[in-house]
Amino acid sequence: MSVKPVPDNYPRVTPYLCVDGAAAAIDFYAAVLGTTERVRIPGPDGRIGHAELQLGNAVLMLADEFPDMGFRGPKSIGGTPLTLHVYVEDVDAVFARALAAGATSLRDVRDEFYGDRTGQFEDPFGHRWSIASHVEDVPEDKLQRRAEAAMRSEDHGS
Repeated sequence: MSVKPVPDNYPRVTPYLCVDGAAAAIDFYAAVLGTTERVRIPGPDGRIGHAELQLGNAVLMLADEFPDMGFRGPKSIGGTPLTLHVYVEDVDAVFARALAAGATSLRDVRDEFYGDRTGQFEDPFGHRWSIASHVEDVPEDKLQRRAEAAMRSEDHGS
């Protein structure tokens, strides 16, 4: 029997989150984003050594912090440079659930020039999420004009 180098039911790229409080994060992601748990491997000390969540056709892996292995979450290292982008059916409802569950708004939900309605939040564990619902198909020529207008209207500190 041949083993596949990329296993079935796993995308080529899978975010792996380090979380201080992985069990609570699993509950948060289920309540806010509708994830379902695929795998949970607890360690002998009660920390989660590995977990996998299904989110639509994506997989999200996560585990508790293990500082002795250099595996630390965003709160331990002073923030994250990464934002996870997720398309959802109803961005306004998901954003409201996130805030109600303890997330902090980074950018309120709004319509964007490229046809998405988006908002950004930081979850209680320090991870940043950009959530969106696609609300308009924008033709390429119109997209370019809108992008130029949006860049002109932004305050670039000059």
